[in-house]
Amino acid sequence: MAKKKSSSKAWLREHREDPYVQRAQREGYRSRACYKLLELDDRDRLLRPGMTVVDLGSAPGGWSQVAVERIGHHGRVVASDILPMDSIAGVSFIQGDFAEDEVFEQILAEIGEEGADLVISDMAPNMSGMAAVDQPRAMYLVELALDLAGHTLKPGGSFLAKVFQGEGFEALLADARARFDRVLTRKPEASRPRSREVYLLAQGLKA
Repeated sequence: MAKKKSSSKAWLREHREDPYVQRAQREGYRSRACYKLLELDDRDRLLRPGMTVVDLGSAPGGWSQVAVERIGHHGRVVASDILPMDSIAGVSFIQGDFAEDEVFEQILAEIGEEGADLVISDMAPNMSGMAAVDQPRAMYLVELALDLAGHTLKPGGSFLAKVFQGEGFEALLADARARFDRVLTRKPEASRPRSREVYLLAQGLKA
């Protein structure tokens, strides 16, 4: 137990001293993850005025904050999470598991008949520290998000999701390439260097 307490203290200390955490507090963002999306958007121009964006696993709302800022008043952000999320002006939040039919139908209703331009996901499972358990859970979440993107994006739409390198990663890339014209991975500077996380960017949903 002492080892666990020691590692928890070390994590808290690292978190407090993290420049992105400090910057988020200064600039009013809900999480350090905002800077990952900001960097990815600056590089790949994902968010444009007037878009319809779906944010999966949105709580505490950092990515939704960035999205609504960049798409402007004529855009729409539909966010969903099993956890509660404090409201954000311009964001429609649906609490529940998007893999369940009722929640999925609510998301579709919010998006409207035209479909979404972009689906984003920064989801990750609660990590146990055991790769044999964590990796399949993480891959399952990304696969669910990719499947939802296939059902909600308009032709030509894009998908951005956090994914952890490891078992199932290459199969996921192959699946994405079958669905989209352009698939690549990005590692934002705001991602901690030791983390296996990368971001899968898939653009141009095939009709």
